[in-house]
Amino acid sequence: MDTKKLRQKILDLAIRGKLVPQDPNDEPASVLLERIKAEKERLIKEGNNKRSKKSAKTSDTPHYEQMLPNGWCFTDIGELLINRDGERKPVSSAIRSKQTNKIYDYYGAAGVIDKVDSYLFDERLLLVGEDGANLLSRSKNNAFFADGKYWVNNHAHVLDATNKKILDFVAIVINSMKLDDYITGSAQPKLSQDNLNKIPISLPPLAEQERITAEIERWFALIDQIEQGKSDLQATIKQAKSKILDLAIHGKLVPQDPNDEPAIELLKRINPDFTPCDNGHYPN
Repeated sequence: MDTKKLRQKILDLAIRGKLVPQDPNDEPASVLLERIKAEKERLIKEGNNKRSKKSAKTSDTPHYEQMLPNGWCFTDIGELLINRDGERKPVSSAIRSKQTNKIYDYYGAAGVIDKVDSYLFDERLLLVGEDGANLLSRSKNNAFFADGKYWVNNHAHVLDATNKKILDFVAIVINSMKLDDYITGSAQPKLSQDNLNKIPISLPPLAEQERITAEIERWFALIDQIEQGKSDLQATIKQAKSKILDLAIHGKLVPQDPNDEPAIELLKRINPDFTPCDNGHYPN
């Protein structure tokens, strides 16, 4: 079983509204989105948020919206979330090496890369790699969470939401898709803030987002068990092969037959000049 492909299939079903059923009693995502817009406008007026650049809608957006599951609506990251990149700060390796009380995680493009002696954030936020080969290879999740007290350098975008539950679904979307169309540079792939804002989001009602997240966690926990079982089985097989080979070379895998031609006669036939050595230690 290819568990990586299975995870990808589950994510794909989730963002297409096919992992859990829709509930007509859920508040439509369009109502949630209008509430988010109003809250973001309030934060902008208070100076606690900056207005993101408006991404151009493509000509096929109306057709695409007609294909969305009931209660869903079409948006993008710039419209939906709050970008907090302005709060992150890089700390050079030279400075980090001199710090003596390094207890806080220091995040980079693909996760924790070091510890530092202070922190910038003290809450659960969604981080998205800004540069590096992982954007294309996706060997690790490009979207991941940081929680507690931690520091973020300038190689990971920092995303927040008016309702942090939304971050869970956005992480699912980002980790389910190829980001190639939003990445610039070949030698050093980069996902700029402007391009990050343009990433489309088919947004379910908040209640459905929570059901999707719970269902993914349930499936991924089962897949984790399968992967652990595969790992344990491989280790057992490796040990068994080693044991079988060990028994074989010590003459303990199959019974000896006194009618067999002695091995020394075979050696003499292969090499007439063969002289057996007197080494009585090894046979014991």
